[in-house]
Amino acid sequence: MKKVELYTQPDCPPCQIIKEFFKHYEISYVEYNIKQDGAARKRLLHDYNSYSTPTVVVDGEAVTGFNIERLQNLLEIEA
Repeated sequence: MKKVELYTQPDCPPCQIIKEFFKHYEISYVEYNIKQDGAARKRLLHDYNSYSTPTVVVDGEAVTGFNIERLQNLLEIEA
């Protein structure tokens, strides 16, 4: 199983879309709210060079924004 992390923040409509996408495909993930979790915010900035949410990390590879094709590819989801 792939390790999936989701970096979010409150009032982020695209973050909700990603959650619905994961729910639809029954993808397990760990969510990090960067407004409440300073360590997660630092990881997002320094480890993944991302400055926006949602950012999804699949087995260490970051996808910024709702890039459905990239996520389907990384998660091996047939369209």
